[in-house]
Amino acid sequence: MNRNYNRRELLLNTASLASLSLLPGASIATSLIKTPQQTAGPFYPTRIPLDSDNNLVDVEGRERPAEGQVTHIFGRLLDTSGRPVRNAQIEIWQCDANGFYHHPRDRGGVADPNFQGFGRTLVDSNGGYRFRTIRPVAYPGRTPHIHVRVLGIGFQSFTTQMYVAGEADNDNDFILKRVRNQQARDSIIVPLEPAPAIEVDALAGNFDIVLGLSPSI
Repeated sequence: MNRNYNRRELLLNTASLASLSLLPGASIATSLIKTPQQTAGPFYPTRIPLDSDNNLVDVEGRERPAEGQVTHIFGRLLDTSGRPVRNAQIEIWQCDANGFYHHPRDRGGVADPNFQGFGRTLVDSNGGYRFRTIRPVAYPGRTPHIHVRVLGIGFQSFTTQMYVAGEADNDNDFILKRVRNQQARDSIIVPLEPAPAIEVDALAGNFDIVLGLSPSI
């Protein structure tokens, strides 16, 4: 198999992680406004895939990577005081590059078998996390987005959605429009910038998640 990255080495590459802070828009959020809670939607997996790590682009056992533009999403999980939330797991799920989910209720078409569709990772001691996925795309009725769920000790599971800055459909998305507070709305709209220092032709974006509580973990 000829790939630019060994999937396991990529996920643990500390040099790549260090370069994230050099990207435009990659600084830690200065306003700890609570991340707005949003619906999980109808396409949370009915069955967690055997390969469910934080590299959604390369599926174990598949020879080809997923279609779509590789995108690195990273950030920190914080409480309202700015302290890192530890002992937590973050999950993401999204449609493939053609707008289809790996879900039996999505009857629009057959999802890309080379795209994992769902991933999860544990936060580190500083609340940090990262995913390697594809740039989200629009499908009928929705602007591009990624579903995000946080699970941990001492708080209820929390679900939100991450959106892409500059998308024309953001203003018309019926779920995003429910967030009336402008600061809260801005906190879930993320610029995706070219990230050649991390991976050729890839994008990257920083998405900090601030829980609406102050857990002592």
